[in-house]
Amino acid sequence: MISAALANMGERFGFYTMMAILTLFISAKFGLDETTTGIIYSIFYALIYVLALVGGIIADKTKNYKGTILTGIIMMAVGYVIIGYPTPTPVPHLGLYLALTCVGLFVIAFGNGLFKGNLQAVVGQMFDNPKYESVRDRGFQIFYMFINIGGFFAPFFAIAVRNWWLQLHNFAYNEKLPELCHGFIKGTLGTEALESFNLLATEVSQAPVEDLGAFANEYLNVFNTGFHYAFFVAIVAMLISLVVFIVNKNKFPDVKKQVEEAAGTDAPKVTKMEVAEIRKRVMALFAVFGIVIFFWFSFHQNGLTLTYFAKDYTDVSKINIDLGFTKIIGAEIFQSANPLFVVLLTFVVVGLFSWLNKKGKEPSTPKKIAIGMGIAAFAYLIMAIFSYNLPLLSEVKEMGGLPQALKVTPALLIVTYLILTIAELFISPLGLSFVSKVAPPHMQGLMQGGWLTATAVGNQLLFIGAIMYKNIPIWLTWSVFVVVCLISMIVMASMVKWLEKVAE
Repeated sequence: MISAALANMGERFGFYTMMAILTLFISAKFGLDETTTGIIYSIFYALIYVLALVGGIIADKTKNYKGTILTGIIMMAVGYVIIGYPTPTPVPHLGLYLALTCVGLFVIAFGNGLFKGNLQAVVGQMFDNPKYESVRDRGFQIFYMFINIGGFFAPFFAIAVRNWWLQLHNFAYNEKLPELCHGFIKGTLGTEALESFNLLATEVSQAPVEDLGAFANEYLNVFNTGFHYAFFVAIVAMLISLVVFIVNKNKFPDVKKQVEEAAGTDAPKVTKMEVAEIRKRVMALFAVFGIVIFFWFSFHQNGLTLTYFAKDYTDVSKINIDLGFTKIIGAEIFQSANPLFVVLLTFVVVGLFSWLNKKGKEPSTPKKIAIGMGIAAFAYLIMAIFSYNLPLLSEVKEMGGLPQALKVTPALLIVTYLILTIAELFISPLGLSFVSKVAPPHMQGLMQGGWLTATAVGNQLLFIGAIMYKNIPIWLTWSVFVVVCLISMIVMASMVKWLEKVAE
């Protein structure tokens, strides 16, 4: 399992490097608004998971899980090369360069679909031995914790590369400037926003700026070239993941070999699962899939509306790490909070469940998922309460950015990510464990793909969050997620006894 976790850790490092900057990169590179960026982001994020269904079908049909995983790693690396190759900004042809970026994202999504679900299926196969069945939940929790180590460090590397490139060209980082630069070039800045742009241009250049048009073009080009180079960090991570997987490949279960060996012996054939039993298990899994759609719709706002909130409403200057050659400062830094908390809290949660198990009071996996939905609702309730007095995004844009004195403390997002991570630990690794336990043996890859497809549906809905963020009060946006999570918790709780019976 450790070998699989190490292979996944490298892939997650690359993935989180990209996801930490993707939303802000698309906005800064192409000058797109929150809604359009949100649509691209949600389609990409949905494809990552829906293509896992395709990857699961391929692996189940061929029984070549390891070969499918290897192909996925290579495809992801190619995708990172496509979007990482530096191109000029502002782009000379919006449609062409945006299409090129989308092609790169699709290649990454397809590679991830071949990789992610099938590696999880391989980990599940490690616990098929009755001797290890009792520790399946804990095994998946530790696997989930281990791979998040890569996710924690990724945003720091991405920010460091981007800001280093800015500093190399005698510019400082400012989260407001890319949007203001695009607005100046398009001629859409109002009087107040134009004044803010002039002041910030002088501030980041450390000298008066005589030609604001030339500054806008140069700053955008340097800023986004730094983003491009940050994607190359993901390529390095993918190569490390590739090496780790190849070196440890023979340690993983080989389903194809096991099937071939069984076919060549006179050993009694394993009785196939009854059709009624298969139907019952698949129905239970689809019920859980339906519930987690709404968790991922809420949780994966971390890369979209919560990232925008970090840029537009949060005082990111209070988190400033000076490395000498560059400074780690930026809205992307909050993306490291979730994987950090996963690493720190996994053993706490595992220990809690172990303690409850000894007392005979450990909740079943379905109960844990229902509890997790309630915890997620609480996280967004906190966001709603502390966002109540914040102005509409349209008002912030008219000002050319919210004044520093009116921005919220970074502690708000950090606490929110802490609570959301606890919810995640009650849902995601345990959901994977539930799928691997309940799925019929010949449908392991397919059902893991089904779990990821449910995640895809939730991700496809992410753009709704971006629409709300742009058009309604911020507190009301977070309140919608509170309601969604509470309804999901209630529905899940109503199905617990049935799901427990299926999983027996």
